[in-house]
Amino acid sequence: MGKVMILSFTDDEEDIYKRILQIINGSKNFEQCSAFQNIKLIQAGKLWIDCMQRSVCVNNIEIELTYIEFEILYLLAGNPGRVFRKEQIYDIVWNEAYAGDYNIVMSHIHNIREKIEDNPSKPIYIQTVWGVGYRFNKKSKQWFVM
Repeated sequence: MGKVMILSFTDDEEDIYKRILQIINGSKNFEQCSAFQNIKLIQAGKLWIDCMQRSVCVNNIEIELTYIEFEILYLLAGNPGRVFRKEQIYDIVWNEAYAGDYNIVMSHIHNIREKIEDNPSKPIYIQTVWGVGYRFNKKSKQWFVM
C-alpha cells in the first residue's frame, strides 16, 4: 500500500514546500547511493575510513577532514568505481540543488587529495574522469565491515 502525505503551507512557507518536493522528486539520487549507508568501516590500501567515528587514517595517522570533505570521501569510497559528476556530488553532499559554479566540488576534492594522497598530483584513491567527474579507485584493495 502506498503512503500519502498531506502538507499545508502559507505563502511564506513556500520555500519549505519546494524543498520537500525537491527531496521527494530527487530521491532517486539518494536511492542510488543507499548501498553504502550501512557501511561502518572502509579500508582501501593505507586508507581507513571509520564512518561511525567520522575519522580517516592514512598510514595509521589520523587525518582531519572538514564535514564536507568527509562526506565527499565517504560518498566516493562507498561507491568504488562509480563515476559521479560534480553536480551529483554537490546535490548529494550538500543535500540541495546548486545552480552556480561547481568549482567548489573541485576545490574540496583537491583538499582531500592533499590530505590523503602520498602524491596528490598522481592520486591513487580519488580519480578524475576527464570531462565527466570523479570516482574512487575500485582497484584499491578494499574491505567493508558492516
